[in-house]
Amino acid sequence: MDFSQPPVENYANPKTCFFHVLFKAAALAFYILSALFFDSFVIIFVVTVLLAALDFWVVKNVSGRILVGLRWWNEINDLGESVWKFECLDQDSLARMNKKDSWLFWWTLYLSAVAWIVLGIFSLIRFQADYLLVVGVCLTLNIANIIGFTKCRKDSAGDNRYSPNSLVRNGNREGQIQNREMLQCIFLLSDSGEVMLEKQLTGHRVDRSICDWFWDHAISQGDSFKSQPVIASPTHYLFQVVREGITFLACTQVEMPPLMAIEFLCRVADVLSDYLGGLNEDVIKDNFVIVYELLDEMIDNGFPLTTEPNILREMIAPPNIVSKVLSVVTGTSSNVSDTLPGATGSCVPWRAADTKYANNEVYVDLVEQMDAVINRDGVLVKCEIYGEVQVNSHLSGLPDLTLSFANPSILDDVRFHPCVRFRPWESNQILSFVPPDGEFKLMSYRVKKLKSTPIYVKPQLTSDAGTCRVNVLVGIRNDPGKTIDSITVQFQLPPCILSADLTSNHGTVNILSNKICSWSIGRIPKDKAPSLSGTLVLETESERLHVFPTFRVGFRIMGVALSGLQIDKLDLRTVPNRLYKGFRALTRAGEFEVRS
Repeated sequence: MDFSQPPVENYANPKTCFFHVLFKAAALAFYILSALFFDSFVIIFVVTVLLAALDFWVVKNVSGRILVGLRWWNEINDLGESVWKFECLDQDSLARMNKKDSWLFWWTLYLSAVAWIVLGIFSLIRFQADYLLVVGVCLTLNIANIIGFTKCRKDSAGDNRYSPNSLVRNGNREGQIQNREMLQCIFLLSDSGEVMLEKQLTGHRVDRSICDWFWDHAISQGDSFKSQPVIASPTHYLFQVVREGITFLACTQVEMPPLMAIEFLCRVADVLSDYLGGLNEDVIKDNFVIVYELLDEMIDNGFPLTTEPNILREMIAPPNIVSKVLSVVTGTSSNVSDTLPGATGSCVPWRAADTKYANNEVYVDLVEQMDAVINRDGVLVKCEIYGEVQVNSHLSGLPDLTLSFANPSILDDVRFHPCVRFRPWESNQILSFVPPDGEFKLMSYRVKKLKSTPIYVKPQLTSDAGTCRVNVLVGIRNDPGKTIDSITVQFQLPPCILSADLTSNHGTVNILSNKICSWSIGRIPKDKAPSLSGTLVLETESERLHVFPTFRVGFRIMGVALSGLQIDKLDLRTVPNRLYKGFRALTRAGEFEVRS
């Protein structure tokens, strides 16, 4: 900011500028002229300090935010610690701030401090200790604002920024910003493109023809289309999440944060899967009313509202045989509760306040998924673990748990449930949380750059004279110490293959209608290595195989976390009379590919 001369543009916020200067001038003027009208030091002290305090409040909470886009405050975090916060607008918003407003703000902020320093020097020279006290209080308030806003300005190049729509400038602008960032409609599509459910969220109705456009593009682009979470159509922005063949499609006509829409659709899919015991076309249609009731509670006027499963279960009863019989007998189909959920009276929104159990239990599962890519030379190109810490909690009251790992430094890309406190993890890599009731995902993580895989798959394909000889060998590379079971190998037969004759010395081999060869091995026997061999017959025009398949491998290992992550201990601050704790681990194959 150049303070040498004021900008030539007009003031954008003249009223705010007026009050920004008013209380500074009033405090200084009253202090200087009060001796002419009052003999009481108490009156001079109280009125001067009151005016200085009003100036402090106006600068800190009003003019600082509006004129220069800066704010600072103090708050108490979850651990009871006092924390100072310094924030500024993003760089684009700062660049749009009125230069004359900013010039006035900084000049008057520093000049008022200089004026109080000069008055303090006069009081010191005249040995007026009582008036020096008044100057000291006023100068302290002024310097506090200088330090706070200077700190905010220095942090403007960092990450301590806030969105301009959080500024309370006027209700109309805030409402306009909110209306720009909302979903307008949600569709649920089957794997054949049928619209199973349509939920209009705002006054603007989205026509179903957008689903026809979406499905036509999905068919024309194939599987690659499903990996695109955001699609721009001629009339709408579309967000898609695919779960178990069900496409969750959200629409809006204006730009909005895509992560908010995608995360909300993922939460809808998780809640429906939890409520209905799975996701498929028949389940959605059989529980049509409950799906609508859940969407009514989860989103309001296009904005996500209640997405915590614990609260939703108290608001809408999950479907069961008894409720279905009652709906037939009474003729009513609503599962919505007539009372507020118990979690509304709790200090944490994900847990009811009066939860009670005869037996207090908590179980922690490490569920990991190995993603690996092995090239045709047998070299491990990529190997990493995606893991989740899943907790099943049945504890009375409001338990406060602490979970620690023996080797947390190996974890990358961690994501937490909202119940996790960030400060203990950032300082000591300890998970401190008040758990929801029942099953939930506490955190997810990745462990990257692993050096080996538990099993190996060695494919060999040689083609000549219109045939291709296939030989695939499977075995244990690194023994994890536990049984490796549910081993499967699948590969897509190239389009040029007319027929296939494949056999194995262990397990079963099936060729599906979509030309996918599936080899189910189960467990690897100790006396022999499983192998698959056979011949593929090529089309008459093809002498050799030009497109080699990719082998997808599946397996499961109970009792082992291949990442090496180990749980150290699980502590409860308020321990019940009898507490049962349990730990398990499971690793399975994810995107495990072997190229031939």
